[in-house]
Amino acid sequence: MGEFVRLEVKDGIGTIRLERPPMNALNVQVQEELRAAAAAATADAEVRAVIVYGGEKVFAAGADIKEMADMSYVDMVARAPEISSSLGAIAAIPKPVVAAITGYALGGGCELALACDWRIVAEDAKLGQPEIKLGIIPGAGGTQRLARLVGPARAKDLIMTGRMVDAAEALRIGLVDQVVPAAAVYDAAVAYLKPFLTGPVQALRAAKLAVDSGLDMDLNSGLAWETQLFAALFATDDRREGMAAFVEKRKPDFTGR
Repeated sequence: MGEFVRLEVKDGIGTIRLERPPMNALNVQVQEELRAAAAAATADAEVRAVIVYGGEKVFAAGADIKEMADMSYVDMVARAPEISSSLGAIAAIPKPVVAAITGYALGGGCELALACDWRIVAEDAKLGQPEIKLGIIPGAGGTQRLARLVGPARAKDLIMTGRMVDAAEALRIGLVDQVVPAAAVYDAAVAYLKPFLTGPVQALRAAKLAVDSGLDMDLNSGLAWETQLFAALFATDDRREGMAAFVEKRKPDFTGR
């Protein structure tokens, strides 16, 4: 696919692999290649779930500061929405998505991890939003997704101090979902996704859409949205198969239709 980002598909799992040594810095090219990889993973029916992975040494250590250093306000007004939407494309993949994190996930790298549904990290991983130390704030979802995940007080602590957290603290505050030895990170992500590979594709899509979109609505609007998605699933073959299997006391054979 791209020079620095590629989509690898195996056994129903699409791995969006970053490979821009030494630290997988998210320059403009990487951002756009992430967008393309997200679109490809969305469109490929063989991909039932997705892993975002930076390799055995590092997830992504942030944006390419050298590329940004000479940009003006006018330059960034034009570019900032594209930075945010490139990671938003990962969040919008209508399939289960896990970030498999080794080494550092900082700045834009942390924001990329936040765009995933879950985060599995190495025991020695470090995460954080250090942008404040550069005189800026996170600009690709960090202030919004982080606050929704860990709460506003903890998000302000991490964003306003710029400090890094280790894997143990990240797990304690709900920033990550599982901590494993570094060598086991990718395999743990595969194991996490396996239950989804034979699941009802449309129901999984609806569940993700209901939660993610509902967070931006008031309760009554969210409930109405949930009801609409719930009812729509009664048009699917998988709903019929799931209920028939329940009545007949057998395992369902979902087809994704």
